[in-house]
Amino acid sequence: MLSLLAILILSFLLGMRHATDPDHVVAITTIVTKQRGIAKAGLVGILWGLGHTFTIFVVGTMIILFRVTIPPRVGLSMELTVAAMLILLGALNLTGTLRWLQENLVPNLRLVATETEHSDSAAKFEGPTPKLPLTAIFKGLGLFNVLRPIVIGIVHGLAGSAAVALLVMTTIHNPWWAIAYLLLFGIGTIAGMMLITALLAMPFAFTGITFFDWNRGMTIASGLLSLGFGLFLSYQIGFVDGLFSSHPRWTPH
Repeated sequence: MLSLLAILILSFLLGMRHATDPDHVVAITTIVTKQRGIAKAGLVGILWGLGHTFTIFVVGTMIILFRVTIPPRVGLSMELTVAAMLILLGALNLTGTLRWLQENLVPNLRLVATETEHSDSAAKFEGPTPKLPLTAIFKGLGLFNVLRPIVIGIVHGLAGSAAVALLVMTTIHNPWWAIAYLLLFGIGTIAGMMLITALLAMPFAFTGITFFDWNRGMTIASGLLSLGFGLFLSYQIGFVDGLFSSHPRWTPH
């Protein structure tokens, strides 16, 4: 019993560490650049974690309870969806599509840009005042900003769900304890992503008004990073791991 409890506690900590995986951080950075508040960014991280946990739990439970075997080509295809998501997020960020969607779909949020002789540009946001209760912050995000991190989290959960489930099966033989492991792993991921998004949002929150040009530069940088990392993963999965060949090689990780 003590060993199982120790493993479950470890699952929470591993979930927090899982939130720091490069593809997760890159994807969430493209979202955080559009948030102007640390609390809102933290909430976005929670929503991403909920979507990620949903996929991990559903796919992991199927593998544990029904002993589902995932073929290499299917596993690599699941990972390729993450690369495609990163490429899409990067492209949308660089073209300004995400900004346009946010300004037009998020309620009570308008970006007003002004130019003066002594500064390139400045920006201010008209909308909810900063210090708001969680319910008001959640409402102020709008449906677009709520669904976006959830969907991205669900897609990213595909890449790691099989690896987590297989690890649990080799460690915990009781299926219900194994499912409990998945839940705690997911909770740890939610907590870790909430902290990461809050930290990532700090520079954008503090520079969004005073240093608009620099903030815009960081937004472009996050788009380039997401696009480049997505292309790198696509090449790794498609050609190095052999998804586009007749003999794919897949190791869940």
